[in-house]
Amino acid sequence: MKNVAVIGSQWGDEGKGKIVDWLSSQADVVVRFQGGHNAGHTLVIDGVTYKLRLLPSGIVRKNKISIIGNGVVVDPWALLDEIEEIKSKGINVGPDNLIIAESANLILPFHREMDEIREDAAGKAKIGTTRRGIGPAYEDKVGRRSIRVMDLVSEKNLDHRLETVLMHHNAIRKGLGKQIYQKDKIKSDLLKIAPKILKFSKPVWKKIDEYKSQKKKILFEGAQGILLDVDHGTYPFVTSSNTVAGAAATGTGCGPNSINYVLGITKAYTTRVGEGPFPTELKDKIGEELGIRGNEFGTVTSRKRRCGWFDGVLVRQTIKISGIDGIALTKLDVLDELDEIKICIAYELEGSQIDYLPAAVDEQLKVKPVYKIFKGWKSPTKGIQKFEQLPDNAKIYIKALEKFIETKISSISTSPERNDTILIEDPFKL
Repeated sequence: MKNVAVIGSQWGDEGKGKIVDWLSSQADVVVRFQGGHNAGHTLVIDGVTYKLRLLPSGIVRKNKISIIGNGVVVDPWALLDEIEEIKSKGINVGPDNLIIAESANLILPFHREMDEIREDAAGKAKIGTTRRGIGPAYEDKVGRRSIRVMDLVSEKNLDHRLETVLMHHNAIRKGLGKQIYQKDKIKSDLLKIAPKILKFSKPVWKKIDEYKSQKKKILFEGAQGILLDVDHGTYPFVTSSNTVAGAAATGTGCGPNSINYVLGITKAYTTRVGEGPFPTELKDKIGEELGIRGNEFGTVTSRKRRCGWFDGVLVRQTIKISGIDGIALTKLDVLDELDEIKICIAYELEGSQIDYLPAAVDEQLKVKPVYKIFKGWKSPTKGIQKFEQLPDNAKIYIKALEKFIETKISSISTSPERNDTILIEDPFKL
């Protein structure tokens, strides 16, 4: 029995929703292991569209268990709103199908405000966060001063924990000339919602161990792409957590041997939301065309995504960093009308050619892509479900891409519809 981790191999927005939906139909348990409610997974099931932010994708399917792991930071009010939104569409959400790690850290109102204050003050140096308090919440987690789900059990303990975290935040707020937070008001607000959150709270590490012993299929669902990883991404223009496959173990409390297959979701071109280096970005008509045809707007923020050619150097790098076993190639049909298509196969940096993205942001901004050019296929691939039915030039492009990134392409998505997929390898059945 295989357990599968699904992660984005680029900067996120690779089309994980459709792939995770397909895999979650086979899985028994779906687990979120990092990030917060900045993830945006759009699922379309039986004509109904679900836009999930914090809830795992398995929540919209019957007889699936959804888990929010300890590596996730949880805005309790946003979570309860999302639960009500899903319930209004006829989906049952209760302790029988949703579990929240008792050690998950909470995002509180002052985290959101601090996120906004920093972004506004940064000007051109802004990171491009979703302003939802995720980064500041992770900072408090590492600083050992955060409020966790388990702290909602005891009013006395919650009072003590709030004193600790507000001592830190109010000192900063005073220095910035902002109004300080009153402990009693936040405590009162948290105690009001505590029963609604605590009914889902369990030791996730123990539940996952039980599911493993019961031979249940577990799907570990990543939220952001590897290039946004706080250690391995384009730092400092990254998220505040580890997004690589290894984070599935630490973010849930299971050993790395619990993950048997790592599937990397990879767009047939490249996009990025927010600020930061983007070597293959296209600021021309082709970039605009990719954005329009690919409907490149953020699920959570509606921000327009930056678009560019497929960066083989970066994808090959993320594959090696995260131990990806297979690639799910998405949005191939977006390239259907282009006369020529390019793959970045190297970078030029100060007169030398290199085969990786350097760690220093100033060098990341200087690199120039070296391209290999392919003829476009100029015919529709939308809806094709067999590889042999693809246009010859599309096959050439895919095979060249596969050879360069040194990893097997296990599936190819040819439209947003779930069935419009060329399945070459099923991770759960290997």
